[in-house]
Amino acid sequence: MRWENLSAPPDEGHPDGSAPATPPLPLALPGAVTRTFDTPGFAGMTFYEVRAKSIINRVPGESQVPFQWTINPYRGCIHACKYCFARNTHTYLDLNAGDDFDRKVIVKVNAGELVRRELAAPRWRGAHVAMGTNVDCYQRAEGRYRLMPPIIEALRDFANPFSILTKGTLILRDLPLLRQAAEVTRVGLSFSVGFVDEALWRSVEPGTPSPRRRLDAVRTLVDAGFEVGVLMAPILPGLSDHDESIDATVSAIAAAGAASVTPMALHLRPGAREWYAHWLAREFPHLVPRYRELYRAGAYAPQAYQRELTARVRIAARRHGLHRGEVGDNRRLPEPTPAPAPSEQLTLL
Repeated sequence: MRWENLSAPPDEGHPDGSAPATPPLPLALPGAVTRTFDTPGFAGMTFYEVRAKSIINRVPGESQVPFQWTINPYRGCIHACKYCFARNTHTYLDLNAGDDFDRKVIVKVNAGELVRRELAAPRWRGAHVAMGTNVDCYQRAEGRYRLMPPIIEALRDFANPFSILTKGTLILRDLPLLRQAAEVTRVGLSFSVGFVDEALWRSVEPGTPSPRRRLDAVRTLVDAGFEVGVLMAPILPGLSDHDESIDATVSAIAAAGAASVTPMALHLRPGAREWYAHWLAREFPHLVPRYRELYRAGAYAPQAYQRELTARVRIAARRHGLHRGEVGDNRRLPEPTPAPAPSEQLTLL
């Protein structure tokens, strides 16, 4: 079954300040412990604690990403980004891609011990492992569950190269561990900052640290000796793709000391597409016709739009002295794949 690796029963231990919750378990999570926390930061949230059967996952062969293995200690994300491409994965667990994705988070409580066990397996050959590629491993729940320290410790102890992409400033908590790991293996750190507009951030990324706080974290990591890349993503058509927004964002990224900036236009996969469309119609209804035109053929904006956007970001990067290519493990994501054929058309609304 598609959720088989999540089906092992969890331990009965629980984080401080938590209590078992009463909502029924999703059918896809038999034996999970359902928990809520009586704190304002987790109001309305439900956590499903599971003991996973595996944790280092192979990326499907058809994927275009530049890595083969990932670790995802959480499913679902409190960041609640309206556009998150991972939303549809929640439907594999009989949860919905909207509010459930934002408010019902699966926590693989045995992630650290699993990583250590799988790295020790004779068949493992020390391949690069990417984290933060599905949902954010430094989302706010990590402050409660602390799954990342034992994961990083295991990767450090096995000198296994890894990278982390995040919007979470909580990564600074683990800076000592990251520095230890960097002494024995390659560690790539990247932040996602698509724009610096505060009003837009509050509306479309309501659960994330502000862009300025993320860039402050970039500066802290740079000062600690890391080369930090910034994924300028997503760039939102009609909202953050104009020259003023691009220049302000690239300027702030350069000022934070980032080693590179990689632009990426918004893409809208099923699940994210519908959720983002409802948000757009509510907040910026005048942009709906433009989005229908841009995304009429599928998840990706036209190649011509993507190329033009990338060129403008590169011009701004040169203007602000940020013109080095991506280095180390802060590797550049590939150009998005071509839009699907018209026979696969999706409606935006």
